[in-house]
Amino acid sequence: MVRIESKQPRKQRKARYTAPAHLRNRFLHAPLESSLREEYKTRSARVVKGDTVKVMRGEAAGTEGVVDLVDTKRCKIVVQGVSIPKADGTEMPRPVDPSNVQITKLNLKNDPERADRVGGNR
Repeated sequence: MVRIESKQPRKQRKARYTAPAHLRNRFLHAPLESSLREEYKTRSARVVKGDTVKVMRGEAAGTEGVVDLVDTKRCKIVVQGVSIPKADGTEMPRPVDPSNVQITKLNLKNDPERADRVGGNR
């Protein structure tokens, strides 16, 4: 997380919005499901494209889907099945904050070493 001394919300927000990419990575972590917690011995992991997540908060709570997009600039993710209707009736994907989802299945297809990184066995 971005280390900042101030308790002022405006400075906290500014620190998040202007954080460099290597610190912004930390904002894209989400808690793991209990079975994954036991397997990997960690509470959270970074969300990547292809992970299966369950939305825990908001209008789409309870929806489970695959992550289609991870927006590192805005610190949001797009989940399959989570959308909002536009004025003309078409559906548009709704960005979700990673803190509001729970990872139920990790995508290890393209990166087999990810299991070691998630488990902390670097």
